[in-house]
Amino acid sequence: MREKLSKLGLDLPTLPTTAVGSYPKPAELKKARRKFLKGELKVEDLRPLEEKATREWIKIQEDVGLDVLVDGEMYRGDMVTYFARNLEGFSISGLVRSYDNRYYRKPVIKDKIEWTKPITVDYWRYAQELTEKPVKGVLTGPYTMMDWSFNEYYPNRKEACLALARALRKEVEVLADAGAKIIQIDEPASSARPEELPEFSEEAMKIMTNGIDAYFITHICYGAFEFIYPEMLSLSVDNFDLEMSNSDLDLVELFEKKPFTKDISFGVIDVHSHVIEDEDTVKSRIERALETLDTNQVWIDPDCGLKTRTKEETIEKLKVLVNSVKETRKNLD
Repeated sequence: MREKLSKLGLDLPTLPTTAVGSYPKPAELKKARRKFLKGELKVEDLRPLEEKATREWIKIQEDVGLDVLVDGEMYRGDMVTYFARNLEGFSISGLVRSYDNRYYRKPVIKDKIEWTKPITVDYWRYAQELTEKPVKGVLTGPYTMMDWSFNEYYPNRKEACLALARALRKEVEVLADAGAKIIQIDEPASSARPEELPEFSEEAMKIMTNGIDAYFITHICYGAFEFIYPEMLSLSVDNFDLEMSNSDLDLVELFEKKPFTKDISFGVIDVHSHVIEDEDTVKSRIERALETLDTNQVWIDPDCGLKTRTKEETIEKLKVLVNSVKETRKNLD
C-alpha cells in the first residue's frame, strides 16, 4: 500500500511506528469527567482539560519519535458509549462489565440511528494543528457499535449494523474533508460471529470506506482470528491493526499457511501488563513478523490502546517500541 500512501502525500519510513488510539487520562481530567457524568459539570467545562491533555500527549509522542500520532482520546469515556451519545437514536443504560474490573454504559438503540454533527473532527483537527506529523482519525466501527449495544428498534443485527454504517460513513466523510489522510475504524468485535463477516460485516465496511480518498486501518484486537482468517482480508481497508504480542505471535503461523495480503500494524507491546518490555524482546517480535511479512507492508505499534497503563508506563513502553524499530531499521540497511 506504499503507493497509496505516496499519493496521499505521506512519506513514511520503513516500519512506520504508531499507537492504536487511547492514552491514560490525567487525574484532574478523570475527576472532572466523573463530575460531568453526575451532572455537576457541563461538557464545555471539560474542554480546556481535554485540550491540555491532548497537547501533552502530542508532545510526548513527538519526543518519543512515533511516526504517525493519535489524539489520545482524552474526550472519550469509552469507545462505544461516546459515539452512541453523539448519534440520534440511542439511549444509555447502566454499567455493563467488559473485562476484568472495567465497565461501560451499554447503549440501547431505541429509534432510527442518525448522524447529526461531527463527533471526532474538532479534536482530530486540534491535535493535527499541534504537529507536522500525520495524526490518525479514529472512530468505532458499525459492527462493534451494533454488537456492543442493545437493539430495541431494528428487526435484526444486520439492519442495525448497516444503519450504523450509513450514519458513521458521514463521520468518515467529514474527517476526510477536514484533511485526515489516515482513518482508523475500530472493530474489535469482528470475530464475535464469524458467519456475519460475509453476511453483512463486509458490506458495512464498504459503506464506510468506498470512494473516500484516505488510507484506512481497521483495529480488530483480541479476537478469535483463526475463525475469520483469511476471509477477513476481504474487508475494504488497507491495513489491519492486530494484537500480536499478548497471544505469543501465534497468528504468524496462520500467515505462513495463507499469506497476509494487506498492510498490517503489528502489535509488539502488551498493553495489559505493567511490565516494560526490553528491547531484545520487542526486536525479536519484529524479526518474527519479518520472517513471514514483507517489510513494506509492516507497521509497528502496541497491541491496543494504552489507557489502562500509567503515564510513566506508557511512555517507557513507547520508547522501547521506537528504539527497537530504529535498531531493526539499521539492520535492514
